[in-house]
Amino acid sequence: MGRFSQEVAVVRRNKARQLSESELERFMMAAGELHRSIVDPLISTQCDHYRSMQILHEALLKAVKDITGKDAAFIRWFGAGSR
Repeated sequence: MGRFSQEVAVVRRNKARQLSESELERFMMAAGELHRSIVDPLISTQCDHYRSMQILHEALLKAVKDITGKDAAFIRWFGAGSR
């Protein structure tokens, strides 16, 4: 018998149904970084890259809402009535 024949693979049978608090924090940090990388470039709104990045941004915001149940905290809306 080889030395690997007696090793047993560890399998996580009962996977968590949701992210832990620390995993949620890491997810939100990564989502915030992705958000900044999407909105920082100053490119023409008429180009294909801009449109593709807008689609990606919408998907990111939807994923944050679906996973956390809340709107992304890293989004700051400035408009009428904002302080």
